[in-house]
Amino acid sequence: MCEWGNTELIRVRIPKDLSCSGRAKWKRMKIDACIAPIVKALQEGGINMRSSCCGHGKRMGRIALEDGRILLIKKLKDKKNEPRNRTIQ
Repeated sequence: MCEWGNTELIRVRIPKDLSCSGRAKWKRMKIDACIAPIVKALQEGGINMRSSCCGHGKRMGRIALEDGRILLIKKLKDKKNEPRNRTIQ
């Protein structure tokens, strides 16, 4: 994962219960650089989130979705554990 403090500005939706105005809103936020592409893709795909963190090398990364699910992000340590490309028919 990235070094702590290495961030990218990404436009994210702030849920109404986390917004100081009490209304959902869009805001550019600092997102950990190593998960910024995932966060951006989720937001562009209309999947709303509550929070995200890459884990800063101490734990798995996680993205909390607004519907209560949590995406865990784990870095593979070596090539032998990488998923193989497979064609599904």
